[in-house]
Amino acid sequence: MCGRFALTGTPDQTAAFLGLAELEAFPARYNIAPTQPVLMATAGAPRAPGSNLPDRQPMLVRWGLIPAWVKDTREFPLLFNARSEGAIEKASFKAGMRHRRALVPASGFYEWRQTGGKKGQPYWIRPRHGGLVAFAGLIETYAEPGGSEMDTGAILTVNANADIAHIHDRMPVVIDPRDFARWLDCRTLEPRDVTDLLRPARPDFFEAIPVSDLVNKVANTGPEIQERGVLQPEPDKVRRQKPGADDGQMTLF
Repeated sequence: MCGRFALTGTPDQTAAFLGLAELEAFPARYNIAPTQPVLMATAGAPRAPGSNLPDRQPMLVRWGLIPAWVKDTREFPLLFNARSEGAIEKASFKAGMRHRRALVPASGFYEWRQTGGKKGQPYWIRPRHGGLVAFAGLIETYAEPGGSEMDTGAILTVNANADIAHIHDRMPVVIDPRDFARWLDCRTLEPRDVTDLLRPARPDFFEAIPVSDLVNKVANTGPEIQERGVLQPEPDKVRRQKPGADDGQMTLF
């Protein structure tokens, strides 16, 4: 799963990575949590003939997807992740898979080693060679009862690769830059045409760094939460367990 992540690249770095014309200024964010606004990029409108401008557009999205058919959001679960294996068929995600696939820029994500069903050792998981990554995202525009609209989104997850499986059995789907156009193309490519992109990151792509429990609190938003911490010993009974199942105002400041 992916319940916390960070985006510490500059606006210029992020725009260049996603192929956006530009981005408004925003601060480094070290502890992004569900219900907060997150940056996503979509394919945008078709290019005008002869135009050299990128057709991708940035969107500010509430992290926690609300399908258009939901009547009462108070009784609906917080869908900040979507299992990629069933996203095409599942009612909550199939519209997003068909019409609004997106890229979620990140510098890495956090995961917790499970200890007796509780969160144990936290890890900062980042690309081994630095830089940004793009998670596979879905967007759904929800019309509130009062008539206003809110863009909401989720991050797709997949079975973890060998680098992450000892921490958690799920990880976010990473879209390779050479596949950005395919993933975002909802005009000519149906969900079945891009399911091959919903796979674990290649081995050795990420490195997992143990950090302190400062990251556990959403109020902690500084770079110190990514500093290497003391690795907590793993209880024997947890070491023998198999990975479990996945859990199922708009400003960047």
